[in-house]
Amino acid sequence: MLVDFLFELRRHKLPVSTHEWMALMEAMALGLHESSLDGFYRLCRTLCVKDIAHYDAYDEAFLSYFKDVHTDALQLTKELQDWLSDPRALEGLTDEQRRALRELDLEKLRELFEKRLREQKERHDGGNRWIGTGGTSPFGSGGMNPTAMRVGGGGGRSAMAVADQRLFKEYRRDVVLDVRQIDMALRGLRRLGREGAQEELDLDDTIDKTCKNAGDLEIVFRPPRRNRVKVLLLMDVGGSMDPHSELMSRLFTAASRSGRFAKFRSYYFHNCVYNSVYEDAQFRKGVPVADLLANSDRDEKLVIVGDALMHPAELLDPGGSMYLYSQARASGVEWLRRLAAHFRSAAWLNPEPDKFWSGTTIEVIASVFAMWPLSLDGLSHAVRYLVRGGERPRVGDPSKWMKMVAR
Repeated sequence: MLVDFLFELRRHKLPVSTHEWMALMEAMALGLHESSLDGFYRLCRTLCVKDIAHYDAYDEAFLSYFKDVHTDALQLTKELQDWLSDPRALEGLTDEQRRALRELDLEKLRELFEKRLREQKERHDGGNRWIGTGGTSPFGSGGMNPTAMRVGGGGGRSAMAVADQRLFKEYRRDVVLDVRQIDMALRGLRRLGREGAQEELDLDDTIDKTCKNAGDLEIVFRPPRRNRVKVLLLMDVGGSMDPHSELMSRLFTAASRSGRFAKFRSYYFHNCVYNSVYEDAQFRKGVPVADLLANSDRDEKLVIVGDALMHPAELLDPGGSMYLYSQARASGVEWLRRLAAHFRSAAWLNPEPDKFWSGTTIEVIASVFAMWPLSLDGLSHAVRYLVRGGERPRVGDPSKWMKMVAR
């Protein structure tokens, strides 16, 4: 029966694998769902939903598939009430049983509750009359009464109510990142290869060689697997990037962690890359871009992070930089083209929301580098592009900017 629910999850774009689904079936066989819909809701979400960004889609799928379960339960309750109200069903009951059934009158219970609300003036704990906690009163919380009305919240919320609230809809894939999310996304850049001395036990080959050697143990070693990816990170700093400084710090923290890449280098620039980049944010240790390109493999992954916002002349006019770069003899966009031409894989991450990109210098830079917003979804797309290539996103119409330069 639940196979259809698996396809309902996938219809809502949830990446539930067969392995995860079989783990859910095994957990249910062990009774971990507590034989309740609430338990199944929590168990399935725990085993099949790996990313909190998918919680909202999970709730939608759950509601869509189990939407009539509570209706069936209400129908059963109505049938029970009809049976209890049938006079013939009361034949053979003792006087005590008849009195107990009369105490189940919901309308009478409500009238009595409203009366107590009008009469009660203060908090009450214990006892058998007032609204409070403990005791045997028919109204309150934490007490003991077989035909009572609970006042206040409880722990018995149904899975349908929880799913309907959709408390997790604020977890989206276009929000800005924390260090852990960036770290997880950057793992997609890894390219493992075996290199170095033969110091790691090759268990599969050892077993194979031992079997071929008539059972005489023959141990085989191999080089360990190491990440071969080299990353060059260029970061815009100062000016319009100041509001994004915290996000930039998170990105740098995750990218520069020891052992993340085979080689990692980072440099700073302001607004646009010209004839130099800098090892420090104070721009004291300059590195000519020509030297940077000469010492960089073409297979390195170039990642540039910046808002790509500046005066059009600073980007498009030769020598247009207004300060710090007065020695530049080429336009900013020309320097960017030289970088893009050297590296086989390059991407630009922009902390500005993409809804503000149109009609700005971002359009020009996005025509040189494949550009994505610096969000969870944008970073994932950029990493995939750096590893596999593919189609670049189109941003605005940069041709109008080039016409301005031609004039």
